[in-house]
Amino acid sequence: MQLRIDALDAHLTKSLAPLYVVTSDEHLLALEAADKIRKSARAQGYTEREVLTVERSFKWGELLAANQSQSLFGDKKLIELRIPTGKPGKDGGAALQSYAKNLSPDNLTLITLPKLDWQTAKAAWVVALQQAAVFIDIPSVERAQLPNWIATRLAAQRQSADKQSISFIADRVEGNLLAAHQEIQKLGLLHPEGALSFEQIHDAVLNVARYDVFKLNEAMLAGDVARLVRMLEGLQGEGEALPLVLWAVAEEVRTLLKLKAGVAAGKQLGMLMKEYRIWGPRERLMEPALRRLKLSTLETALQDAAQVDKMIKGLRAKAFSGDAWDALLQLALKIARGA
Repeated sequence: MQLRIDALDAHLTKSLAPLYVVTSDEHLLALEAADKIRKSARAQGYTEREVLTVERSFKWGELLAANQSQSLFGDKKLIELRIPTGKPGKDGGAALQSYAKNLSPDNLTLITLPKLDWQTAKAAWVVALQQAAVFIDIPSVERAQLPNWIATRLAAQRQSADKQSISFIADRVEGNLLAAHQEIQKLGLLHPEGALSFEQIHDAVLNVARYDVFKLNEAMLAGDVARLVRMLEGLQGEGEALPLVLWAVAEEVRTLLKLKAGVAAGKQLGMLMKEYRIWGPRERLMEPALRRLKLSTLETALQDAAQVDKMIKGLRAKAFSGDAWDALLQLALKIARGA
């Protein structure tokens, strides 16, 4: 059965299921969910715990053996299976399907996985786990959701802040939810319950953002110039490979150009989105971006990307002079601002 993360607390007040699966790329939220399941398991008599991690040398017989072996003291057992890659392989997939069909009434099993891509999510072993387990797929906290997430966490420790202060925190912890959690906890330790001033937050919160090169495109499509500049500066400061950042921006420009040309040729945007496998937050940003951008602007931007590539390779570029990072910023701003 599928279970939303916000329904987990209520679920755990009842009798526990024999199998739980937690999948997410938000390590903090996945850890918190797993901790809640462990705590409830201990409270309901699962006093023995065995942890298995799927690494290169892992033998799937270990999982089956853990399920079949009995505790020396007759206690109920919690078995944790961690699959850091989310790819158990052929043997692992078969073992998981068999395991799901032969759950021991004396054991509670907790399987943790990263967020599954769309292809893996259709695998037979995933379907088997979804049918046999309480399956908790925790979505990522996107940038637009982050202020509300921060406000909720502050409220949980009986603190609050105005919109400006919460936006300030969000800007500095973007892409690093664990750091956001730590900064919020720090505010709870430094200041009493109640409303926090901007000065209190400014003095306490560090710049701990971790910028994702692929989130850069989200800011570019949304036309969020301030965030775009901040993210590019952050990526440069973190030592991100410039060719990778250029590739991500150039691929987005190519996609926009294909969509713009397709719409101009009379094709439906929705069909084009499906054709190019565009969905989720990116899909919602595409239409306003296409309205903002001319076909000629996109064609020029793609030519500019080739010039930036020359700069990275040490060749002379016609369109730009100076620093390649600055040239890339000019290119990204052209898409963000539109023309």
